[in-house]
Amino acid sequence: MKFPRAVNDDWPGISAVLTFNKVSHHPVSRHLLLAYDELYSVEYFHRKLKPYWKRNGLQIDGLLIRAESEYVSVRSRCNEFNRILRQELNDRGGTKYSKVAELAFRQCLSAHAIVQDVDGSLLMFSKENSSNGCMGTIDAQIVPVLNYAARPSWKFPFAPHDLGIYPQANGQVYGGGEHSEQYQMPVEECGNMLILTAAVCKIQNKTDLADQHWKILQKWAHYILLFGLNPSNQLCTDDFAGHLAHNANLSLKAIMAIGAFAKLCELRMDKIQAEFFYLVAQKMAAKWLTLAEDGDHYRLAFDRKGSWSQKYNLVWQQLFNFNIFPASVAQKEINYYLKHQNKFGLPLDYRADYTKADWIVWTACLAKTKQVFQAFITPLYDFLNVSVNRVPFSDFYDTKTGRQVGFHARSVVGGVFLPLLKPF
Repeated sequence: MKFPRAVNDDWPGISAVLTFNKVSHHPVSRHLLLAYDELYSVEYFHRKLKPYWKRNGLQIDGLLIRAESEYVSVRSRCNEFNRILRQELNDRGGTKYSKVAELAFRQCLSAHAIVQDVDGSLLMFSKENSSNGCMGTIDAQIVPVLNYAARPSWKFPFAPHDLGIYPQANGQVYGGGEHSEQYQMPVEECGNMLILTAAVCKIQNKTDLADQHWKILQKWAHYILLFGLNPSNQLCTDDFAGHLAHNANLSLKAIMAIGAFAKLCELRMDKIQAEFFYLVAQKMAAKWLTLAEDGDHYRLAFDRKGSWSQKYNLVWQQLFNFNIFPASVAQKEINYYLKHQNKFGLPLDYRADYTKADWIVWTACLAKTKQVFQAFITPLYDFLNVSVNRVPFSDFYDTKTGRQVGFHARSVVGGVFLPLLKPF
């Protein structure tokens, strides 16, 4: 009866004994039901939303009864899903890639809350586990971000980074929040939103999503036109590396975003605008090649001769089937990366030995063959097997020691599924 109290104050515990009796050639199984009840899951612009399983009035006792009654059938469906997914992963990237993706699957989903909005819309909110707790970042679902950007409280000409601190999605808290452009990710987030909106519309073969938010998407496209090619000193998604001006990989994202906006115009049957923005993307790419050129590879930053970095943002050229950059660009980078891998993978860039697991997989997608793709995946697989840091899949680790640098149990590991969009 000592409540309310912190969860780690007199930890709750459970003890159970499962008796198997005699076990012969036929397997015997037992199971426990564990459930977590909550009145509400999240707050979305001051609307308190219940967990999805409560949407039809179900309560915790009913949930337990239903879970028990459907246990056999649900487990069977899960096993069949696992079999199909494992086979697809094996076909695309081989056994080791399949193991990496399987490890990421449930962690990615578990780092989200699934709720139903008051109008019945299904919402899936991510949480930045083991970093700053940001909620609703663009890693997960883009509609809440688009809706937020249309609100008067978001006054900037670029896309937001998040919706708040979990579990309250009432407005951005990262960096300067809603009050300052300081510590924002303007080019990064505009690029993300344009690319992902185009990807959704392309997969659905309809433009409903873009049509509903066209003015905002236009605003972000023009922002990228003005500031994307040679970004000023700012953060990108790899914010742990600090601010960087003239970031070549961030510039790549901007160019891909202009190509994505051209694709949206094309899908909306606006041929003139589609041709204009695609031509602009090609011209930006031509300038990029000159700015980033560094002999046998391309630079981390345009003003840093002798530098290098993973150009994982280039993967969108293949996924959209763009002809913005020559194919030789990806091949040139891949050849260079193969020479700079460490025992547990390719560093993020030349400045440190750490890397990001999701970006390694994206970079591997630049390879032309499955064999070369696997050459990047095998060190990541080895890290996950032998790292002394036994934590849920860390996406931020040292490529020489195999030790966790930071982050674990994060939803971003879902990024390792990108190869499913790109058959070899």
